[in-house]
Amino acid sequence: MLLRVRVTLPDRPGALGQVARTLGVAGADIVQVVVLERLGGRAVDDFTVVWPGAARVDRLLAGLAAIPGVQVDGVWKAIGAPVSGGHDAELLAQVAANPADGLATLVDAVPGLLAADWAAAAVVPADWAARASAPRPLSAGPDLQLGKEPTTVYASWRAPSPMRLPEITPLRARPLQGADDTKFAVAPFGRAGLVLVVARGDDEEMTASSFHVTEVDRVAQLVRAAAVILGDRLDQVGAPAAPTVVSAVIEPS
Repeated sequence: MLLRVRVTLPDRPGALGQVARTLGVAGADIVQVVVLERLGGRAVDDFTVVWPGAARVDRLLAGLAAIPGVQVDGVWKAIGAPVSGGHDAELLAQVAANPADGLATLVDAVPGLLAADWAAAAVVPADWAARASAPRPLSAGPDLQLGKEPTTVYASWRAPSPMRLPEITPLRARPLQGADDTKFAVAPFGRAGLVLVVARGDDEEMTASSFHVTEVDRVAQLVRAAAVILGDRLDQVGAPAAPTVVSAVIEPS
Protein backbone atom coordinates (compact mmCIF):
# COMPACT_ATOMS: atom_id res chain seq x y z
CA MET A 1 0.00 0.00 0.00
CA LEU A 2 1.00 3.62 -0.46
CA LEU A 3 1.80 5.63 2.68
CA ARG A 4 2.59 9.28 3.31
CA VAL A 5 5.12 9.78 6.12
CA ARG A 6 5.68 13.32 7.42
CA VAL A 7 8.77 13.96 9.51
CA THR A 8 10.43 16.97 11.09
CA LEU A 9 14.21 16.63 10.98
CA PRO A 10 17.35 18.72 11.49
CA ASP A 11 18.14 20.82 8.41
CA ARG A 12 21.74 19.68 8.11
CA PRO A 13 23.76 17.58 5.65
CA GLY A 14 23.13 13.86 6.04
CA ALA A 15 19.85 14.09 8.00
CA LEU A 16 17.63 13.45 4.98
CA GLY A 17 19.81 10.54 3.89
CA GLN A 18 19.62 9.02 7.35
CA VAL A 19 15.82 9.14 7.30
CA ALA A 20 15.77 7.63 3.81
CA ARG A 21 18.09 4.79 4.83
CA THR A 22 15.96 4.05 7.89
CA LEU A 23 12.82 3.89 5.77
CA GLY A 24 14.56 1.49 3.42
CA VAL A 25 15.78 -0.77 6.23
CA ALA A 26 12.23 -0.89 7.64
CA GLY A 27 10.97 -2.14 4.28
CA ALA A 28 9.60 1.07 2.72
CA ASP A 29 10.27 1.84 -0.95
CA ILE A 30 10.49 5.63 -1.36
CA VAL A 31 8.73 6.96 -4.48
CA GLN A 32 8.64 10.69 -3.70
CA VAL A 33 10.07 13.24 -1.26
CA VAL A 34 8.57 16.73 -0.89
CA VAL A 35 10.12 19.44 1.28
CA LEU A 36 7.28 21.38 2.91
CA GLU A 37 9.30 23.73 5.09
CA ARG A 38 12.85 24.76 6.00
CA LEU A 39 13.01 27.17 8.88
CA GLY A 40 15.13 27.75 11.96
CA GLY A 41 17.43 24.82 11.38
CA ARG A 42 14.54 22.37 10.98
CA ALA A 43 12.86 20.90 7.91
CA VAL A 44 9.46 19.27 7.38
CA ASP A 45 9.49 16.60 4.66
CA ASP A 46 6.80 14.35 3.21
CA PHE A 47 7.91 10.87 2.09
CA THR A 48 5.56 8.87 -0.11
CA VAL A 49 6.49 5.19 0.22
CA VAL A 50 5.28 1.79 -0.90
CA TRP A 51 4.78 -0.26 2.26
CA PRO A 52 4.12 -4.03 2.46
CA GLY A 53 0.47 -4.37 3.35
CA ALA A 54 1.05 -7.21 5.83
CA ALA A 55 3.80 -5.38 7.75
CA ARG A 56 3.03 -3.38 10.86
CA VAL A 57 3.73 0.35 10.70
CA ASP A 58 5.09 0.20 14.26
CA ARG A 59 8.40 -1.06 12.88
CA LEU A 60 8.72 1.96 10.62
CA LEU A 61 7.83 4.38 13.42
CA ALA A 62 10.30 2.76 15.82
CA GLY A 63 13.13 3.10 13.32
CA LEU A 64 12.44 6.79 12.70
CA ALA A 65 12.04 7.53 16.42
CA ALA A 66 15.54 6.15 17.01
CA ILE A 67 17.14 8.84 14.83
CA PRO A 68 18.35 11.78 16.99
CA GLY A 69 16.42 14.98 16.29
CA VAL A 70 13.77 13.33 14.08
CA GLN A 71 10.08 13.62 14.91
CA VAL A 72 7.29 11.75 13.09
CA ASP A 73 4.40 14.16 12.53
CA GLY A 74 2.05 11.66 10.90
CA VAL A 75 1.66 8.49 8.84
CA TRP A 76 -1.40 7.83 6.74
CA LYS A 77 -2.59 5.99 3.65
CA ALA A 78 -2.25 7.86 0.37
CA ILE A 79 -4.84 7.28 -2.34
CA GLY A 80 -3.41 6.91 -5.85
CA ALA A 81 0.05 7.73 -7.17
CA PRO A 82 1.95 10.70 -5.71
CA VAL A 83 1.50 13.93 -7.64
CA SER A 84 3.32 17.26 -7.65
CA GLY A 85 2.35 20.89 -8.16
CA GLY A 86 2.64 20.44 -11.92
CA HIS A 87 -0.68 18.64 -11.88
CA ASP A 88 -2.49 21.74 -10.62
CA ALA A 89 -2.33 23.42 -14.04
CA GLU A 90 -3.62 20.25 -15.69
CA LEU A 91 -6.55 20.12 -13.26
CA LEU A 92 -7.46 23.76 -13.92
CA ALA A 93 -7.30 23.09 -17.66
CA GLN A 94 -9.83 20.29 -17.19
CA VAL A 95 -12.07 22.64 -15.20
CA ALA A 96 -11.88 25.23 -17.98
CA ALA A 97 -12.51 22.65 -20.71
CA ASN A 98 -15.78 21.52 -19.13
CA PRO A 99 -17.05 24.29 -16.84
CA ALA A 100 -20.48 22.68 -16.48
CA ASP A 101 -18.82 19.94 -14.41
CA GLY A 102 -15.95 22.14 -13.23
CA LEU A 103 -16.80 22.14 -9.54
CA ALA A 104 -17.19 18.35 -9.47
CA THR A 105 -13.91 17.95 -11.35
CA LEU A 106 -12.10 20.07 -8.77
CA VAL A 107 -13.63 18.31 -5.76
CA ASP A 108 -12.91 14.84 -7.15
CA ALA A 109 -9.26 15.64 -7.97
CA VAL A 110 -8.11 17.50 -4.84
CA PRO A 111 -7.88 14.47 -2.50
CA GLY A 112 -5.37 12.82 -4.82
CA LEU A 113 -3.27 15.97 -5.04
CA LEU A 114 -2.97 16.27 -1.25
CA ALA A 115 -2.96 12.64 -0.09
CA ALA A 116 -6.35 13.29 1.51
CA ASP A 117 -9.31 10.96 2.02
CA TRP A 118 -12.10 13.05 0.54
CA ALA A 119 -13.27 16.54 -0.33
CA ALA A 120 -16.56 18.40 -0.55
CA ALA A 121 -17.95 21.70 -1.74
CA ALA A 122 -20.24 23.24 0.86
CA VAL A 123 -22.38 26.38 1.05
CA VAL A 124 -22.33 28.42 4.25
CA PRO A 125 -25.74 29.86 5.22
CA ALA A 126 -26.30 33.40 3.98
CA ASP A 127 -26.97 34.65 7.52
CA TRP A 128 -23.65 33.48 8.98
CA ALA A 129 -22.52 37.06 9.67
CA ALA A 130 -25.72 37.74 11.61
CA ARG A 131 -25.18 34.61 13.63
CA ALA A 132 -21.74 35.87 14.63
CA SER A 133 -23.18 38.98 16.28
CA ALA A 134 -26.19 37.28 17.83
CA PRO A 135 -25.88 36.25 21.51
CA ARG A 136 -25.64 32.51 22.07
CA PRO A 137 -27.79 30.81 24.73
CA LEU A 138 -25.78 29.61 27.70
CA SER A 139 -27.07 26.10 27.06
CA ALA A 140 -25.92 26.07 23.44
CA GLY A 141 -23.38 23.40 22.63
CA PRO A 142 -20.63 23.50 20.01
CA ASP A 143 -23.06 22.41 17.28
CA LEU A 144 -24.89 25.74 17.60
CA GLN A 145 -21.90 27.82 16.64
CA LEU A 146 -21.71 30.13 13.67
CA GLY A 147 -22.38 28.45 10.34
CA LYS A 148 -23.65 25.31 12.03
CA GLU A 149 -25.42 23.90 8.99
CA PRO A 150 -23.36 24.24 5.82
CA THR A 151 -25.04 22.49 2.90
CA THR A 152 -22.97 20.02 0.90
CA VAL A 153 -23.49 20.57 -2.83
CA TYR A 154 -20.97 17.99 -4.06
CA ALA A 155 -18.75 15.41 -2.36
CA SER A 156 -16.00 13.18 -3.70
CA TRP A 157 -15.77 9.42 -3.53
CA ARG A 158 -15.11 8.08 -0.02
CA ALA A 159 -16.81 11.05 1.65
CA PRO A 160 -18.71 9.86 4.75
CA SER A 161 -22.49 9.75 4.86
CA PRO A 162 -23.88 11.48 6.77
CA MET A 163 -21.16 14.10 6.50
CA ARG A 164 -20.18 16.10 9.58
CA LEU A 165 -18.34 19.23 8.50
CA PRO A 166 -16.22 21.34 10.86
CA GLU A 167 -16.97 24.92 11.89
CA ILE A 168 -15.85 26.57 8.63
CA THR A 169 -16.62 30.19 9.41
CA PRO A 170 -15.14 32.76 9.37
CA LEU A 171 -14.51 32.21 5.68
CA ARG A 172 -10.75 32.11 5.19
CA ALA A 173 -8.26 29.50 4.07
CA ARG A 174 -6.98 27.56 7.09
CA PRO A 175 -6.39 24.12 8.60
CA LEU A 176 -8.91 22.74 11.09
CA GLN A 177 -9.40 19.68 13.25
CA GLY A 178 -12.76 18.04 13.80
CA ALA A 179 -14.19 16.58 16.98
CA ASP A 180 -13.23 13.05 15.82
CA ASP A 181 -9.62 14.14 15.08
CA THR A 182 -10.26 14.34 11.35
CA LYS A 183 -7.92 16.93 9.83
CA PHE A 184 -9.39 19.49 7.44
CA ALA A 185 -8.23 22.21 5.09
CA VAL A 186 -10.84 24.76 4.02
CA ALA A 187 -10.72 27.50 1.39
CA PRO A 188 -13.56 29.82 0.29
CA PHE A 189 -14.37 30.45 -3.37
CA GLY A 190 -15.38 34.04 -2.58
CA ARG A 191 -18.77 33.56 -4.24
CA ALA A 192 -22.18 32.40 -3.05
CA GLY A 193 -20.83 31.18 0.31
CA LEU A 194 -19.07 28.25 -1.38
CA VAL A 195 -16.19 26.63 0.50
CA LEU A 196 -13.96 23.71 -0.46
CA VAL A 197 -13.36 21.28 2.41
CA VAL A 198 -10.58 18.66 2.18
CA ALA A 199 -10.21 15.94 4.84
CA ARG A 200 -7.85 13.24 6.00
CA GLY A 201 -8.49 10.96 8.96
CA ASP A 202 -6.82 8.46 11.26
CA ASP A 203 -7.23 4.72 11.36
CA GLU A 204 -6.51 2.08 14.00
CA GLU A 205 -2.78 1.89 13.32
CA MET A 206 -1.86 5.30 11.90
CA THR A 207 -2.36 8.96 12.77
CA ALA A 208 -2.62 11.41 9.88
CA SER A 209 -0.84 14.74 9.97
CA SER A 210 -2.66 18.06 9.99
CA PHE A 211 -2.60 20.03 6.76
CA HIS A 212 0.59 22.05 6.49
CA VAL A 213 0.41 25.74 5.64
CA THR A 214 1.85 25.00 2.20
CA GLU A 215 -0.96 22.51 1.55
CA VAL A 216 -3.58 25.03 2.65
CA ASP A 217 -2.02 27.63 0.36
CA ARG A 218 -2.14 25.16 -2.51
CA VAL A 219 -5.84 24.48 -1.93
CA ALA A 220 -6.54 28.22 -1.72
CA GLN A 221 -4.71 28.88 -5.01
CA LEU A 222 -6.66 26.14 -6.77
CA VAL A 223 -9.95 27.44 -5.40
CA ARG A 224 -9.21 31.05 -6.41
CA ALA A 225 -8.24 30.00 -9.93
CA ALA A 226 -11.31 27.78 -10.28
CA ALA A 227 -13.53 30.64 -9.07
CA VAL A 228 -12.16 32.87 -11.85
CA ILE A 229 -12.69 30.14 -14.46
CA LEU A 230 -16.21 29.19 -13.36
CA GLY A 231 -17.41 32.71 -12.55
CA ASP A 232 -21.19 33.06 -12.40
CA ARG A 233 -21.68 29.29 -12.49
CA LEU A 234 -20.66 29.20 -8.84
CA ASP A 235 -23.43 31.66 -7.95
CA GLN A 236 -25.92 29.23 -9.47
CA VAL A 237 -24.48 26.32 -7.51
CA GLY A 238 -24.59 28.22 -4.24
CA ALA A 239 -28.07 29.69 -4.73
CA PRO A 240 -30.85 27.98 -2.80
CA ALA A 241 -33.13 25.86 -4.91
CA ALA A 242 -36.44 27.40 -5.89
CA PRO A 243 -39.43 25.89 -4.12
CA THR A 244 -41.34 23.27 -6.07
CA VAL A 245 -44.96 24.20 -6.77
CA VAL A 246 -47.33 21.29 -6.96
CA SER A 247 -50.65 21.89 -8.69
CA ALA A 248 -53.59 19.91 -7.47
CA VAL A 249 -56.07 18.75 -10.10
CA ILE A 250 -59.63 18.26 -8.80
CA GLU A 251 -61.61 15.74 -10.79
CA PRO A 252 -65.28 16.56 -11.23
CA SER A 253 -67.51 14.30 -9.18
